[in-house]
Amino acid sequence: MAAKHPFRVDPSATGSFSALRGKLPRLDALAHGGQRLRAVVVGGGTGAPMSIRTLLSLGIETSAVVAMADDGGSTGILREEADVTPPGDIRKCIAAFARDPQDPLVRAFKYRFAVARDHALGNLMLAALEDACGSFPEAIRICERLVDAQGHVYPSTLDHVTLAATTRDGRELDGQAVACHSHTALERVRLCAPAAGGIAAYEPALNALREADLIVLGPGSLFTSIIPNLLVPGIVDAIRASRGRVLFVCSLADVQGETWGLTAREHVEALMDHGMAGLVDYVLVHTRVPLRADSPANDRFNAMTGRDSDHASTAGLDDARLAGKVRPVSINYHDLQAIQSMGPVVLARALADAERPTWHSPEALRNALLQVVKLMQARRG
Repeated sequence: MAAKHPFRVDPSATGSFSALRGKLPRLDALAHGGQRLRAVVVGGGTGAPMSIRTLLSLGIETSAVVAMADDGGSTGILREEADVTPPGDIRKCIAAFARDPQDPLVRAFKYRFAVARDHALGNLMLAALEDACGSFPEAIRICERLVDAQGHVYPSTLDHVTLAATTRDGRELDGQAVACHSHTALERVRLCAPAAGGIAAYEPALNALREADLIVLGPGSLFTSIIPNLLVPGIVDAIRASRGRVLFVCSLADVQGETWGLTAREHVEALMDHGMAGLVDYVLVHTRVPLRADSPANDRFNAMTGRDSDHASTAGLDDARLAGKVRPVSINYHDLQAIQSMGPVVLARALADAERPTWHSPEALRNALLQVVKLMQARRG
């Protein structure tokens, strides 16, 4: 019997973005005032790398602001046993910024070790460097240099925060790892400060947001990756002070419980309820068919996705069964109109990867972001 391989790499679509090289449009139009456009991706460690690699492929100067409430897996062990700043989502975004994703050091940075409680090498490096330097930002900078990162990763806060959530059926949940696997969709989330005091934003993250031409929220877990950044005092104010436009990239599907059964409209409403009212300029959503008032596909799609039983519980599904279920985030013409009545322009496109339908297609996402940039420039004109 063959031995189990001691190493594995987290599932990631970022490698496929290297295929965009050589297919790029002319980038002259992506400059503004003689300078490269500056973008900031706001999110966590699963979806944010998609936006990072896409923006880099367009020649846009890119950075990332990352949530600090993760307490699951290797990160959770390190937080509990070593009291470190959560490294997992930071590590994934650093890897996404690597100039050469296939470089052996970059690949090793993403390795997980079955022989060492499934710790990721990048997590251990960040934790060790934080201790050696006495500074988590310095640990990040060292790792950025190691992988020849094309941009910077900023924690939204350096405080050791935790996440608490309220579900749509009124239950209270403690911890990001528990909240993301909620049996029913979440209603609200909040950050809990460490016992010593309040929560302060990391100033370089605020500066990056204020100076951005484009702020991209997601894709990624709405309540546990994107919104936790917005709950840090000062983050929403920095977005409001920015001259840039704000784009929300809605997830394609639910594979966890936190947004189970929520429509694209409800995703946008949740953002508004957590401080983003009046601040979202564009919403990018996936649809396989054109959205029209008389489209019969709307009812068929609702039936296929179980939309007739809103926010159905996942209580009867264990992780293995839930992982095998895919529930598309639905959008219809009437919800599109409702979103636009809140202010954002909705761009509805076929965005799913043909081979992995829960991941965005690199080329489709690139083309959609390019269209957003052109819309921004038209509005400035």
